[in-house]
Amino acid sequence: MATKAKNPSEMTVEEKLKNLYQLQTMLSEIDKIKTLRGELPLEVQDLEDEIEGLTTRIEKIQNEIVELKREIADRRGSIETATAAIAKYKEQMDNVRNNREYDSLNKEIEYQELDVELNQKKIREADEAIHQKTEELAQSQEAVTERRTDLDIKKSELEEIVSETKAEEEKLRERSKNLELQIEPRLLAAFKRIRRNSRNGLGIVYVQRDACGGCFNKIPPQRQLDIRMRKKIIVCEYCGRIMIDPELAGVKLEKPVEEKPKRSARRAKKAAEE
Repeated sequence: MATKAKNPSEMTVEEKLKNLYQLQTMLSEIDKIKTLRGELPLEVQDLEDEIEGLTTRIEKIQNEIVELKREIADRRGSIETATAAIAKYKEQMDNVRNNREYDSLNKEIEYQELDVELNQKKIREADEAIHQKTEELAQSQEAVTERRTDLDIKKSELEEIVSETKAEEEKLRERSKNLELQIEPRLLAAFKRIRRNSRNGLGIVYVQRDACGGCFNKIPPQRQLDIRMRKKIIVCEYCGRIMIDPELAGVKLEKPVEEKPKRSARRAKKAAEE
């Protein structure tokens, strides 16, 4: 028959602290794996975003070039129409009956010639714009090719690291998830909040050399005694981290070697005289 899991709220403070420290150990291992990956995930994301931006830019330039070519085609059609009108008006001038008709046809010819000149000017401007945009398009396409090469390299590096650490990370995450179920929700929430606010991701630390293992500020003797008693949850008054004694954390600290007190010079002299 399976043993029924103990209710987290019914656990002793010592059991709660022990579970918390075990959880911290697993989460620290996960943090080390993330550190091993370094900035690669962010670099991959940045490259993907840059490629997406360049691709959008390329599509925009290509659409602009198509629009400019369409404009050139329309203007060339207008020039053909105007040229045909000019030829017709010149032919009509041979059969004018009075100065009024002559002046009217002459104005029409001038108007059509101005229209031809304007369209030719706009065509030259469009051709120049197409030339510039074609160069810009080539530069953007070259940049995309370079970024995709960089992305493939970074992805390959990331996949290699992930493949090496994936099994270990999944195992740690599963174990930490199961351990969280054995911790009181309010205590777990406080622990996670402390972890988020700490630079090194430590939410619970043990006492080291009479100081907090997180911020290394000295801990008064009475407070150290309270920590060793394991009767209540105690946090560092400086950094807010939960504190436990080294023994509960399973850490053996080397005891400092006590030096024998030196004999005073006066006592040594007296001993010599005797």
